[in-house]
Amino acid sequence: MSIIGPPILSARGVAKTYASGVTALEPTDLEIRAGEIFALLGPNGAGKTTLISIICGLVNASAGTVMVGGYDNVRDWRAARGLIGLAPQEIATDAFESVWATVTFSRGLFGKPRDDAYLQRLLEDLSLWDKKSAKIMALSGGMKRRVMIAKALAHEPRILFLDEPTAGVDVELRRDMWALVRRLRDSGVTIILTTHYIEEAEEMADRVGVINRGRIMLVEETAALMRRFGKRRLALSLQRPLPSIPPELSDWSLALEDDGRRLVYDFDAKAEEPGISGLLRRVGELGIEFTDLDTSRSSLEDIFVSLVGPGK
Repeated sequence: MSIIGPPILSARGVAKTYASGVTALEPTDLEIRAGEIFALLGPNGAGKTTLISIICGLVNASAGTVMVGGYDNVRDWRAARGLIGLAPQEIATDAFESVWATVTFSRGLFGKPRDDAYLQRLLEDLSLWDKKSAKIMALSGGMKRRVMIAKALAHEPRILFLDEPTAGVDVELRRDMWALVRRLRDSGVTIILTTHYIEEAEEMADRVGVINRGRIMLVEETAALMRRFGKRRLALSLQRPLPSIPPELSDWSLALEDDGRRLVYDFDAKAEEPGISGLLRRVGELGIEFTDLDTSRSSLEDIFVSLVGPGK
């Protein structure tokens, strides 16, 4: 298991306004700690790709500074860029090259000495070794995405950006990919990912950042975020539907679903005494019979929607 250390990446006041006047990124501060998995979540057009592109040196910031492993990514761009591996969402490689040629070229591009043993292990970890001689154009979409990750890791970076790494990937490949991410983190690589599969961020990420309309709304440890914004739900499947909630239950914030067949109670996950026992006792006193009882906790997706949904 990796030990999360001091910041390896620091952005201060980073912003981007294009010549057209469109602001893609408001002044942003962000620190990423060495050895962590950090998930950056946001809807399309929120500014995720702009922020990542500035950090990786692909887009010039309008303001602010980025430090990568102690190097300014503008003044010391070569050293800073050498610490970063980027697997973009788009498949960007020569379709006529072989897998092996692609990763060896990428390693050489960063001035790294030849290391066939390392590249073999990398391709084996990504289940690509038996495809090493295949041309990129002959691979499936999921395999092409694996090649993009291999290409990003070929020069042994300390920071890996994964932009929607499992988009369009089947369940088996997705599971293998996340196993690789865990192994990379355990070896000391810092992982920054964006994903539309929010349940993956909930399971994988040490911390989560939420960005919307070019502004980072919050950065918090995943578990703490779940505690702070999370809700719990008690649902009673009723034997007979209720036309409305009885006034005797007005002490609880209740709702009816499924045409009155489900009585639901949403309450704060942090509440020490949510009043469930009192509610169940009162329901029994009123002669409301139920056939099933279910409890659940809100997911990171629920929290994300509540933060960036319409009107936010």
